[in-house]
Amino acid sequence: MMNKKILLEQLIAALENVHLNAVVAATRAHETATDNENIAENKYDTLAVEAAYLAHGQSVRVEQCAADIAAFKSLHAEQSYTSVSLGALVLLLDEHDNEKWLFFGPCAGGLKVAFEGKSIMVVTASSPLGEVLEQTKIEQEISVNIAGKKINYEVIDIH
Repeated sequence: MMNKKILLEQLIAALENVHLNAVVAATRAHETATDNENIAENKYDTLAVEAAYLAHGQSVRVEQCAADIAAFKSLHAEQSYTSVSLGALVLLLDEHDNEKWLFFGPCAGGLKVAFEGKSIMVVTASSPLGEVLEQTKIEQEISVNIAGKKINYEVIDIH
């Protein structure tokens, strides 16, 4: 059985790395926006304006990353589950007997980490798969349409 406490720590570390990259990008964008060499020379020179928009967007991204980290830090790894809900680690099996490991997270959907030889992806309740998966139980079958293709899964285990 996977150690969910260590998995949660690894997910938080991945989110902290995304946050760090966002901070670096925001700093660069802010420096570009405020650089004296980027002052508009005429009304058609929009580099400084564009850089200011980018700096603002990067700042918003930094705030979102910090909120994602806080949301994951509030989860409890030792909780047990009878159905899929926030914080659950879920093992699905598709119709071709391929395993899919998912972490049902509060945010950061699509984030992937390699853990104990498995690829684990964060899925949220707002995603098509997360919407169908929420509150399912072990041995329950689900179907989801992803990119116009119907995929069937069986819930094998919930940690």
